Amino acid sequence: MELKQSFGAALKQARAVQEKTQEDFAGVSGRTYLSALERGIYSPTIDKIDALASVLELHPLTLVALCYMKAEPQASADELLDRVGSELKALGVTAL
Repeated sequence: MELKQSFGAALKQARAVQEKTQEDFAGVSGRTYLSALERGIYSPTIDKIDALASVLELHPLTLVALCYMKAEPQASADELLDRVGSELKALGVTAL
């Protein structure tokens, strides 16, 4: 699955689980744009991911992690988080 499509699927899943409508995102995004994101037509900017996650009351990394889990369904959440933790340590981030 392409990342645009997996991000759209992740966004749609998070929105559905929280029982949010596309109209609930009116303060950060138009319904047409949100629909296009969910259908994998557009790729959001990092600022847009932050705004969408805010409406969902999620950390933006949660939305991005869900996106990558949809793109790579064989990977578990633990494996993904372990990899990110290891890569952050390798980049010199010590407060984990």
